[in-house]
Amino acid sequence: MSNAISTPADEPIVVSLPVPGSRSARLALPALLLLVVFFLLPVLSLLLRSVLEPSPGIQNYAELFGSTTYLRVFGNTFFVAFVVTAVTLVVGFPTAWLLAIAPRWISKLVFAILLLSMWTNLLARTFAWMVLLQQTGPINRFLMWLGVIQEPLTLVNNLTGVTIGMTYIMLPFLVMPLHATLRNIDPSTLRAAAICGASRWQAFRRVLLPLAMPGIASGALMVFVMALGYFVTPALLGGPNFMMLAELIAQLVQQLLNWGLAGAAAFVLLLVTLSLYFVQLRFSGKAQTTQTA
Repeated sequence: MSNAISTPADEPIVVSLPVPGSRSARLALPALLLLVVFFLLPVLSLLLRSVLEPSPGIQNYAELFGSTTYLRVFGNTFFVAFVVTAVTLVVGFPTAWLLAIAPRWISKLVFAILLLSMWTNLLARTFAWMVLLQQTGPINRFLMWLGVIQEPLTLVNNLTGVTIGMTYIMLPFLVMPLHATLRNIDPSTLRAAAICGASRWQAFRRVLLPLAMPGIASGALMVFVMALGYFVTPALLGGPNFMMLAELIAQLVQQLLNWGLAGAAAFVLLLVTLSLYFVQLRFSGKAQTTQTA
């Protein structure tokens, strides 16, 4: 007679494991549907119109790249985006560095000003710059009162106005990622460079700048890509002489009703944007690999 006692331990244990990612997929489903309905489908619709209207073919792309007028708009778009990115970087790097090394109350104050500028309506900010930059505006009056200029400067309806307005709007998008990178840099690294005999310029160029490069690259790319598709500020401060691609697309749709050509221009802009993001991802991946090695 067996004295073995059957215990729960003798019974097979069945463990029900959740399907990996199933709950996450269900939670993400509404966002994915929203993205498909309001982004992917309109983009596909524009792409189809660019090759189907007014007749099937690539004549819209041929007209887009074969016209000197449209090529000048492309040139204006990339030139303005490059200038705005460069000026934003020149202004934003010292601002981010100040936020990283300043006392806490100063850092909070500057951050509050940056956030307040982001929360203010874009159209209101652009109209405010139109008032400030016009020939009878406060900036020209102040410069004439100081004796710096004798006649009012033309600061609107040109590249100067577009650069000033867009730099002001883009500044927070560069400062925030760059500030996060600078805060992670150990201050002892710069002190070690000074102890080794490096001047301030050498410490900046050989130590601080390479360490801050990931934040510079991500912030500059964000500013450049946003500047490529900006519409309101260039339209109000730049005028017809500095038409950008977003303004051209709006004009083709609203005034000329040329959906095919507008779709081609929009698809080219999207393709350029995705290409820049791909380059940035490759750059970030190589930088992380180098740091790990």
